[in-house]
Amino acid sequence: MKGPFGVQINDSVYANEGDLGHNEFLEAFIEFIESKGWQFGGGTAQIDASGERADDCD
Repeated sequence: MKGPFGVQINDSVYANEGDLGHNEFLEAFIEFIESKGWQFGGGTAQIDASGERADDCD
């Protein structure tokens, strides 16, 4: 096997209280990724409680 190797994420993130806006999450996520010297390539979308795509709430 040859690298580089990475991690694929297929899941959902929710706030403990209230809504988690798409832009709010993405800004914090990218800040975390960049603070580690990593890169993110992929897509994100706002979803509702049942996991269905929804209009961005922020």
